Amino acid sequence: MKLYIINGPNLNMLGIREPDKYGKQSYDYLLTLIRDKCERIGVTPVFFQSNHEGALVDKIQEAYFEGADGIVINPGAYTHTSIALLDAVSATSLPCVEVHISRVEEREDFRQISYIRRACVATITGKGLDGYLEAIDILVNKSYES
Repeated sequence: MKLYIINGPNLNMLGIREPDKYGKQSYDYLLTLIRDKCERIGVTPVFFQSNHEGALVDKIQEAYFEGADGIVINPGAYTHTSIALLDAVSATSLPCVEVHISRVEEREDFRQISYIRRACVATITGKGLDGYLEAIDILVNKSYES
């Protein structure tokens, strides 16, 4: 099984940017956490992070063309603004889990909108970096299917 782990703007600043909201662990720590879990369960992760919307769209399309089994995505601030990411995920028909480190539903009003959510099989918020591990479990176990 191959899963794309896609992170949007400012996720590369984990541990630096607002550690009270996003934790003190670095982006490299997140990758190690995911890599270790994937190794234990026989999943091949493909990591990508960009601060650019078009690059994220390109990577979502690549996931489709490269035969990925699913996508874990933290779109960052593009969650609340990007119809392009919604369209890209919708076009691939790949199961996608939206992840947010913080509990976005308890934050600013503008963070209450998630365009990409319409194309996702699940959303995980407020579980810190462990939310990524839960997202992987959802995709591996296909627990989104009835």
